[in-house]
Amino acid sequence: MKSAIKMLFEKLNFVWAFRFILLSGIGIIFLVSCDSETPETSEVSVTLPVTVTEPVEKDLAEIKESGVLRMITSYSSGSYFLYNGIQVGFEYELLKAFTKENDLALEVVITGPNESPYDLLNSGQGDIIAANYTITPERRQIVEFTRPYNLVDQLIVVSDHLGFTPESITELEGVPISVRRNSSYYVRLMELKEDGFPITINVIPEDMDTESVLFLVADGTYEATVADNNIYSAADRYINGLVKGPLIAESDTIAWAVRKNAPDLEYQLNKFLYKHFRFDENGVPKRSAFLNIIRKKYFESGNQIADYYSPSYQGTQYGTISPYDNMIKEVAEEYNLDWVMLTAVAAQESKFNPSSVSWAGAVGIMQVLPRFSEISSDSLYIPEVNIREGAKILASHLDHYAYMDSTNQWSFALAAYNAGQGHVADARRLSIDHNDDPNQWDNVAESLLKLMQRKYYQNARYGFCRGIETVRYVNEIMNRYDTYQTILAYNETKQSAGTGILGLKTLSQP
Repeated sequence: MKSAIKMLFEKLNFVWAFRFILLSGIGIIFLVSCDSETPETSEVSVTLPVTVTEPVEKDLAEIKESGVLRMITSYSSGSYFLYNGIQVGFEYELLKAFTKENDLALEVVITGPNESPYDLLNSGQGDIIAANYTITPERRQIVEFTRPYNLVDQLIVVSDHLGFTPESITELEGVPISVRRNSSYYVRLMELKEDGFPITINVIPEDMDTESVLFLVADGTYEATVADNNIYSAADRYINGLVKGPLIAESDTIAWAVRKNAPDLEYQLNKFLYKHFRFDENGVPKRSAFLNIIRKKYFESGNQIADYYSPSYQGTQYGTISPYDNMIKEVAEEYNLDWVMLTAVAAQESKFNPSSVSWAGAVGIMQVLPRFSEISSDSLYIPEVNIREGAKILASHLDHYAYMDSTNQWSFALAAYNAGQGHVADARRLSIDHNDDPNQWDNVAESLLKLMQRKYYQNARYGFCRGIETVRYVNEIMNRYDTYQTILAYNETKQSAGTGILGLKTLSQP
């Protein structure tokens, strides 16, 4: 039976093979793990951008030890982007649900120009590729795919500058179709070309995401491209000038990619995805309420994406991280602070909500405790006042640790902002007791975790400290800071090339 199944996988696509297995009564084996019946693909030549062929030894146990799962993705509305400074996106929200269930923080690693997501994965700089990846034999040689969480159709999209709507691929003879060489679109076009269809392929740079290409098709720079139907549906709501052409592939399976030597991570991801996406006895996909909600949010309703691109929001703020960037920059300059770091703190504290109130009574964008401020409680709800007060407190903490290097100085200042200097001082004393350097954040972070244990906090001056929250707080802000810096650099590159965030210019243009 196993050999028959294996032959079937080699001859049929993933979906139909899956249906056959399910109807044969042994589908449950596949529902938890896609590993046992992986097709042999050694005959396929590897042409993907890969230099790291031996993956690091890093499975779920090592990831849980660090407390952080690193998501490799692209900066696009379908995967990950910033909305009013908050991290959002279909892939981000889905994977965030997994990390929440597994008590992990989620860090985003955006693939930069000339960077290979496969190298980032296998070198250990990231742990999972979550970027709307189609399962292909070529990719299976390099990574292990989870069970699918979506099915998509590939379709041709042409510019309305062509003046017609193609009903079949044969009508596009002589029209160059622009795609990335390392995309599943290229693979499918090559298959059609080998079958005798008159296809002309224009290979474009690898750092161009599908949305960027769709915009360039809309403005006539490119005549045609290929897109997944869900990405096209979302883009068509805020990009004018796109014409939907014929389908060239149906029911492609979309999945996450992990290292080949991370079976425990793959297993847990499969368990998670099985709760949200599975096939019934007739091979019809069934989705959870949560998955349906985020699919509608990013690919069907389009409201959030349209709001993100609206001229009323962008205005002079075009290309910035949050609605308060100008204000934060001004305050940061006043207190000689890094404005990007100050923005990362604001995002962590309140998600830029000026009306936010914590369980402890901290208020406003920077979550300032009124009892520790000379400003009246009502005034702390004014964004500029609150940001300035938070910056003032952060600056004082930074001055307290001014003798440290920049990274440690910020880590200690953030810890003090979150837990208070008293608890940080207790943790530093505990580090000294264990013959560790009290000026190194990693050592003090371990001591903060120990202050949750009675044998340690009973002798501490300031008593019990929920150190895990403070350590995670510091790590998430530092990670967010790195992400913001990457996005700013990405935007600068796109703008210098004549495009904006996510490869788009502005909607105010004709």
